[in-house]
Amino acid sequence: MKLQNQVAVVTGAASGMGKQIALLFAKEGAKVAVSDLNLEGAQATVEEIKSQGGTAFAIKTNVAVEEDIQNLIDTTVQNYGTVDILVNNAGIMDGMEPAGEINDDKWERVFAINTTSVMRSTRKVLPIFLEKKKGVIVNVASAGGLNGARAGATYTASKHAVVGFTKNTGYMYATEGIRCNAIAPGGVETNIGASMNGISQFGFGKQQLGMAINPRVGKPEEIAKVALFLASDDSSFVNGTVITADAGWTAY
Repeated sequence: MKLQNQVAVVTGAASGMGKQIALLFAKEGAKVAVSDLNLEGAQATVEEIKSQGGTAFAIKTNVAVEEDIQNLIDTTVQNYGTVDILVNNAGIMDGMEPAGEINDDKWERVFAINTTSVMRSTRKVLPIFLEKKKGVIVNVASAGGLNGARAGATYTASKHAVVGFTKNTGYMYATEGIRCNAIAPGGVETNIGASMNGISQFGFGKQQLGMAINPRVGKPEEIAKVALFLASDDSSFVNGTVITADAGWTAY
């Protein structure tokens, strides 16, 4: 088992990529804190983990709220004694709006969930990692964090920020036994589209040019395997970088 005796926190783990990451990590021996705003979905993930002989607990977390981030990490430490792996997976889409159509409230909400939460949870686990000179952070960015023709301006900016934060964190703590990497998934079969509302027809039309060159849609399980690689010692020499998992979409 690649994660034997490790403690992992996975946000947005009630469905999609987060759920599959939690399931795979538990299968590989990790004790998992299954975090999501959807507590019922998180509990279902935990039940599936336990049915397969794994160890996990569910916790309701609004990653946009600092107190919830604090509670997530503190509760994990109370339950399992420490944290070894943090997976910042929770995220939402915008409405494909270009810059001229951005609404302040939506901008702030997308950044709070997609970007600020990554900073806050990283900030919270770092004292734990620094004390034992070991820890792994895996951030879920996006192909939209590498290119301009994958989403609206708000989502694109929020994920570019995650990429920059990942590189900076990986560099800053490289000599402290801490690694921080990101995954940039392409189109994946998840329910993130449900977070979209008030879709901009102008923005959506422009994005179709980029969408048209996507070779295929991926499965959450495929992203989970990349997360496992980054969380395990298999990637011990990989730090401060982004692994693109998109079937070659960004190669076009």
